[in-house]
Amino acid sequence: MIVAAESCDIEGGIVCTPSNVNELFVFKPIFYIGEIGISRTHFLIIFAALLVVIFLFAGLRKKSVVPSKIQSVVESLVTLIREDIAMNVIGKGGEAYVPYLLSLFMFILVGNLFEVTPLINFPITSRIAIPLLLSLITYVLFLVAGIRKQGKEYFTHLIWPPGLPVALKPLVGLIEFASTLIVRPVSLAVRLFANLVAGHLMLSLLLVSGYFFIYQNGVWPVPGKIPIGVAWYTFGLAIYGFEIVVSILQAYIFTLLSAVYIQTSLHPEH
Repeated sequence: MIVAAESCDIEGGIVCTPSNVNELFVFKPIFYIGEIGISRTHFLIIFAALLVVIFLFAGLRKKSVVPSKIQSVVESLVTLIREDIAMNVIGKGGEAYVPYLLSLFMFILVGNLFEVTPLINFPITSRIAIPLLLSLITYVLFLVAGIRKQGKEYFTHLIWPPGLPVALKPLVGLIEFASTLIVRPVSLAVRLFANLVAGHLMLSLLLVSGYFFIYQNGVWPVPGKIPIGVAWYTFGLAIYGFEIVVSILQAYIFTLLSAVYIQTSLHPEH
């Protein structure tokens, strides 16, 4: 059993609690650029962005009649974002948002899949700053789109919705205003963050628990506890496969909701 205690006894399976809970969320810099410390999280963010750029460039730089495997994959992704999300969801004017939605989807997908990538095993989207930044970019985009399309009426229609009985307008207007300008960016970020944190913690607990059941006090394997450890590992591997599906699904949902929010600004009549 793994127990958090004030005193440490690693050989006995007791893990000491940190003096400050913030220690669990602080990544020490692995190197410095001038006075700026670059942590593992910073490095993985840059790495994810570079992977997306390289992948898209490799698939789109030379279009041939008989596409290569990577060109086929990239073109399929572009078609998915353009046809199924940008055009079907946003409608007229949606083609202008294809580059953003494609970049958004690919970056989140790569960042999510870091969770199940050997030697990395850390989804960058489990750090709230990343989903929050991406949701704020979407927030700015649909606000700008709404103001450009409707002018000041974008806000007046939120506060005083047309087509409703006067008695209901203050209540509905308050709900719409809070939902559009406050709830949307927060819920968009928290949804992605919470799903990736939950999956990451679940995998870590299952695999580490399996390890501690099999290896204790320098003994490998521990007699009598092998079936328990193997069971934890087996369950962990099942969750491992499930998290791949979750990573893809959450990238798609974040991109789809971004398109929905843009659509409500461009086509409020719908």
